Amino acid sequence: MPAPSPTLTRLRRRLLIVVRHIEIIIDLNYAGLVVATLFFALSVTPSLVPRDWLFQGLVSGINAALGYGVGCVLEWLFRLWVWPRVRGRVPEPPTWVRYAVKSAVLVTAALGAGFMLVQSARWQREISALMGMEGTPTPAYLRTGLLSVAVGVAVVAVYRTVRAFVTVLARELNRWVRVPRELAPAVGLLVLVIAVVTVFNGVASRAFFAVANQAFKVRNDDTSAHAFQPVLPERSGSPDSLAEWDTLGFEGRWFVSHGPSRSRIAAVTGRQAAEPIRAYVGLESRDGDRTQAELAVAELERTGAFDRRVLVLMTTTGTGWVNSMAAGAIEYMYGGDSAIVATQYSYLPSVLSFLADRSKAADAGRELFDAVYERWSALPPQARPKLLVYGESLGSQGSEEAFDGLADLRAQVDGALWVGPPNSNRLWKQFVTRRDPGSREVQPVYADGLVVRFAAERADLARPDAEWRTPRIAYLQHASDPIVWWSTDLIFSQPDWLSEPRGSDVSSQMRWYPFVTFWQVAADLTNAQGVSDGHGHRYGDLVIDGWAAVAAPPEWSAELAENVRIQLEAAEDFERATK
Repeated sequence: MPAPSPTLTRLRRRLLIVVRHIEIIIDLNYAGLVVATLFFALSVTPSLVPRDWLFQGLVSGINAALGYGVGCVLEWLFRLWVWPRVRGRVPEPPTWVRYAVKSAVLVTAALGAGFMLVQSARWQREISALMGMEGTPTPAYLRTGLLSVAVGVAVVAVYRTVRAFVTVLARELNRWVRVPRELAPAVGLLVLVIAVVTVFNGVASRAFFAVANQAFKVRNDDTSAHAFQPVLPERSGSPDSLAEWDTLGFEGRWFVSHGPSRSRIAAVTGRQAAEPIRAYVGLESRDGDRTQAELAVAELERTGAFDRRVLVLMTTTGTGWVNSMAAGAIEYMYGGDSAIVATQYSYLPSVLSFLADRSKAADAGRELFDAVYERWSALPPQARPKLLVYGESLGSQGSEEAFDGLADLRAQVDGALWVGPPNSNRLWKQFVTRRDPGSREVQPVYADGLVVRFAAERADLARPDAEWRTPRIAYLQHASDPIVWWSTDLIFSQPDWLSEPRGSDVSSQMRWYPFVTFWQVAADLTNAQGVSDGHGHRYGDLVIDGWAAVAAPPEWSAELAENVRIQLEAAEDFERATK
């Protein structure tokens, strides 16, 4: 065989030098790459709701970076404990073998990731079909791969920057503080962690939420072009109101300027109707020394709410939002002989409120209920309106906190409807954890359904086929709602809702993986309402059925329910289009 020419030999050497320089710059850990590819592949498996390429790319990039770190640790352990014991027994492979293996790893990782992306696109279309939605085409979904690489590289770059800073810090500690060289890296890392935690738990977190609060306060000060100051005295924000129009916030102004009027209710029900009362107190509505809860009670007294047939306390979500369909359902159901009261406790949307203002939601729910209950319980029993509580999402958590337990709840209210409860809800978790043997977590049965029931659709409210005693408590929850099922427990343990027979709109291909499923469902939180009604965190007209099951008056009928459903769906469509 003829020897290679000198020119070809020089080219090979130069190419090898270039490849080695690139390797030094990139410093790619191939064990880390293998595990990163595995984590990436797991991250594109199905989750609760359809994910577009952007969210999938973010989630997969973070998961791949975590996998890369795990692989690096495994290789470090191998070099620390295994390699010293086998060195000398296993011959060092030649250079060309090492580069052949590295090339094979790179090619396999790329092909494997591409194959999983094609599969993921198909899975996402299947989930979309379960929810009556159109899925993302495969070519568009392949952008996930590029974004994942960018996110993963960024995360690894941040880690390497931190590692370099720790190295410098360790050297300075050894030089100036005389920390032993062997202990300096650990001490440097500890100092850095303490500093970061202190900053982010204190200055940085306060600064972030202060900036966010101010940013969302701008929207709170805005008013929709389709929201108008009411003139009827039964509405907060009217000229007669103790809570002025300009203080109600964006959501409060919308709430009091809309809703069915007495004439509309009479036309739909075919009966005489009263003008519904809507009392609302914004963050800026406080008057003198009176708290929001005290001002809310004063508004109820001013409007004659305690003389109505039913009084509903609605705990809002972060920005002060009230579900218009839930409010309208009660107003139609009781012929306008109703009063609804709500207070705002934050400028932030629900996700940020959950992180920063969760205690505020609990405090607001408890203070409002205690203040109203004190006034309501002072009335003669035969003269009291029916007292109901309602909360959706974070609002359900705030509403629950007014009660110590089921006995306390039953003793104080005439019914409760809670929608899309977060997994951290205290009472909800007690009921689900203690559910009857044989019932599923996604559709639990608690104490034979005597008092508390759970429903994902209308028919579920009639299950089990047994007596449902009053006062009734109902939870509406979808098997595909990430707000209901997201929990930090997903990091290390498989939930029952994935090990048991799952809901009809949850993919049969979804599996639990440590860390991965946690990040998948966390990403689903951002798209919980980006699905069709009846899935995810979109409960639509199911709240009408919920109220009918919990607190329907004798005159309520299936025919009237359908007429009301049509009215409220049209109102919700208008709200989505114009708000």
